Amino acid sequence: RWRVHVSGVDNLPTDGPAVSASNHVGYLDFAFLGRAALERGRLVRFMAKQEVFDHPVSGPLMRGMGHLPVDRFGGPLAAIDTAVSALRDGEVVGLFPEGTISRSFVPARPKTGAVRIAMRAEAPLIPAAVWGSQRLLTKGRHPNWQRNVPIIVAYGRQVDYGAGDAPTAVTDELIARI
Repeated sequence: RWRVHVSGVDNLPTDGPAVSASNHVGYLDFAFLGRAALERGRLVRFMAKQEVFDHPVSGPLMRGMGHLPVDRFGGPLAAIDTAVSALRDGEVVGLFPEGTISRSFVPARPKTGAVRIAMRAEAPLIPAAVWGSQRLLTKGRHPNWQRNVPIIVAYGRQVDYGAGDAPTAVTDELIARI
């Protein structure tokens, strides 16, 4: 019974590939972003660290939902290949360019992976933002399951890029939009 407010979801394509890149303030961000995408008839395949897939509870759930594991210490390039393959199959791939939850709730310096994946697959790059989930379940705080907590999910206009653009410059534009 949380109050989820969604805006800009019409910026998410109804078919074909897309990369959805969002800030990361709470452990449930993927659920709220994914729920919003359902309004466009889309399922989002989120990239998440391998440790989430290794967990006895979250692992089977993440695999069952078709999310994509990232081995941050062994084979991150394999995760990029997996994401590009999913995009070429017409999926929406979701990720958090910061790579972790920001304890300050202000976007941290992002990595360029979202942009590199979108560029390699020639997929639209859609900025998104989520706010409020940090009040429920986030890093370093006790869970709070109270009802009627407002959650805001906003999808922005596609970030334009060209084949010759520097991933760092496009990433700067992406995080500014987020």
